[in-house]
Amino acid sequence: MVTGELAEIRRELDTHFWGTLDVIRVFSPILAANGGGAVVNVLSALSWFAAPGAGAYAVAKAAEWNMTNAVRLELADQGTLVQGVHLGAADTDMMAGYDGPKVDPREVTRRALDGLSAGSIEVVVDDWTAMVKSSLAGDPALFYQQLA
Repeated sequence: MVTGELAEIRRELDTHFWGTLDVIRVFSPILAANGGGAVVNVLSALSWFAAPGAGAYAVAKAAEWNMTNAVRLELADQGTLVQGVHLGAADTDMMAGYDGPKVDPREVTRRALDGLSAGSIEVVVDDWTAMVKSSLAGDPALFYQQLA
């Protein structure tokens, strides 16, 4: 972040924050005109912590997570549910070089849809992400020691 290319940091924010917000701003009036609906934002466990080499992505996902919370409040009165879906890594081409646990993308979809059916505003897909989320109330030094 401190010495990286600013253009890359801006690209991450343009993609994950501004891009998501732009799509929501386009579709929310359409959802309102149809009596409401749902917005599902695919977030990340990196919404809640930073990892070496992924600082800009983590910052962008943290911003997207809180933007998701903000638009949820704004769109509630129009009957639009805004859901955040958090996961560690999905077994997709994008994560082909990642050597860690990966969840089947179909499981991500199933859990998000189950969450919509239940009216859930947040879906935590995998055990890794659940552990990250549960660590938020504790001392962050302990969490980062686990990563080392």
